[in-house]
Amino acid sequence: MDKSLEKSLLVWLKAQKKACGLFLKLSLWLGMISAVAMVAQAYIIATILDGVIMGQQVIPLTANAQMVISSMSIDTYIPNFIALIALMLLRALLAYGRERASFEAGKRLRGHIRAAVMDKLTKLGPAFIKGKPAGSWASIVLEQVEDLQDFYARYLPQISLAGFIPVLILAAVFPINWTAGLILLLTAPLIPMFMILVGMGAADANRKNFSALARLSGHFMDRLKGLSTLKLFHRGDAELKIIATASEEFRSRTMSVLRMAFLSSAVLEFFAAVSIAVLAVYFGFSYLGHLDFGYYGAHANISSSTDPQIVGIPFSLFTGLFILILAPEFYQPLRDMGTHYHAKAQAVGAAEALITLLEHPEPEFVGQVRINSIETLSADNLEVFSFDGTRLLGPLSFELKDNQRLALVGPSGAGKTSLLNALLGFLPYKGHLLINGHELSALDLAHLRQHLAWLGQEPQLFHGTVRDNVALADPTLPDDTLWHLLAEANISDFVKAQPLGLDAPVGEQSSGLSVGQAQRIALARALGQKASLFVLDEPTASLDSQSEQAVSSALNRAMAGKMCIMVTHRLDQLDQMDTILVLDKGLIVQRGDFTTLSNTHGLFQTLLRENIESVADIELVPLSVSASATPVDIAAEPTKGDAR
Repeated sequence: MDKSLEKSLLVWLKAQKKACGLFLKLSLWLGMISAVAMVAQAYIIATILDGVIMGQQVIPLTANAQMVISSMSIDTYIPNFIALIALMLLRALLAYGRERASFEAGKRLRGHIRAAVMDKLTKLGPAFIKGKPAGSWASIVLEQVEDLQDFYARYLPQISLAGFIPVLILAAVFPINWTAGLILLLTAPLIPMFMILVGMGAADANRKNFSALARLSGHFMDRLKGLSTLKLFHRGDAELKIIATASEEFRSRTMSVLRMAFLSSAVLEFFAAVSIAVLAVYFGFSYLGHLDFGYYGAHANISSSTDPQIVGIPFSLFTGLFILILAPEFYQPLRDMGTHYHAKAQAVGAAEALITLLEHPEPEFVGQVRINSIETLSADNLEVFSFDGTRLLGPLSFELKDNQRLALVGPSGAGKTSLLNALLGFLPYKGHLLINGHELSALDLAHLRQHLAWLGQEPQLFHGTVRDNVALADPTLPDDTLWHLLAEANISDFVKAQPLGLDAPVGEQSSGLSVGQAQRIALARALGQKASLFVLDEPTASLDSQSEQAVSSALNRAMAGKMCIMVTHRLDQLDQMDTILVLDKGLIVQRGDFTTLSNTHGLFQTLLRENIESVADIELVPLSVSASATPVDIAAEPTKGDAR
């Protein structure tokens, strides 16, 4: 990864820490207090051991026996033992409090980032969201946001502690023995230096790993949704091989990241062990009398001992024990920082995708004008663009007045849905798109959408009850109104047949309902908005003939006296439309009513002929199979030449 890019990502990550509130600072302060308690604990342990060991006198009794008599009473150390137990309990409480505060800091940060991502996706709208597979968005919203946890909960507090704790220990060691302090000071930089060298490629590896995970998630989700189609065309084995290849790529990238993690941990442990060993060797040779430097001129009070092995020792046992107890604690924060360094690498890898999303330009709709209803809609030299600046359709002009219905038809890719997305405020445009004479960009979009009722070909119902889904726009709607809306949508009989009625459960992705039933419940929800403009995008495309007739009749009743814009491929049902716009390659190639266009040579007549032929073919299909065959039997029947 480019260093300037990594630096900018780190700046962004650190700028987000204000979302952690006071918990990040609380975690840091608890760690500092715990460090002070750790130094005090080492001091007490060294004092007790020095007094107990060096305060003993050895009295020979016989040739093979001796008696050890302590020159100091055990009562002398009772306050030390009480203080030691208190410090141990205090450090345990501080460690618990620090973990809780760290987790809460990361939790708040994740909630903040996830809310920002969801708000951004809401502003960008479905036109942008559909540009990536659902699995890719799930990877960003879930996995990549989760990977920010340890950066704020552990890495950021550890950076400060990795500077504070070694300085605190050096401040305690240098006044006692300058050589030990110098050894600690000179060996300390080895750990972060090698940590940086080993972890230099970790962020790049994690970034590639996240990209592979997003691709795998999106690929798997798309194949899962189209599983029945893949089985129908006997593509199951081929897709299985593709998924296996993608999974192997992700496994390889994950293992490369883990190799870096284990390598860096081994390097940090090695240099910490070597540094402590150097310190232990220094004290060992000093106690043996081979080294006589590092102290500040005053010999230990044990130099008068009659034991020839300890005569001339320049410092007491307390000094060596105190420093050796602190030595592992001196390197521990640096090792912890090395361990959490991979949290930084993960966060940097995740931040790149998050920043790309959060800084993505939005359609410039900042208007404040509010309208009471939609009475006129007109476009003048309108051009609609994608988010990357590609022109999707236009220039085109049209006008729609109150009580009029407009149909948009044309081949796939002609720009019909793009026009609807521009009207809903989800795509940028140039030219003029006027509602009641006001430019769309000057209107308050949130208020404008209250006057719109949208119904697409893929009904989106949410986990809950029928009541929750129908009353989504206004949860205060009474039951009588809800039943009236369901009746208008031709779905009330089905809901009444359910044991729980309006409280009948609706699963995720409309599970438990047919497509037609879900579409009619979504229609009832749209009718409950009391909209003045209906925006319909292939509302009957996924329905069987019976459900299509039910939804179409419900729409015709609901749209009586209302303005409507509809995208459809069912050209044989457009006789009730006031105006039909025929789009091709982003331009209007024909316009008029159904009678005029069907009798005029052009694209509409061609599309109408193809539409009538396709409907006739569908109606003839049941005649070619046995009356007892089910749709599953037909789909499972092998085609001619099938190897099965």
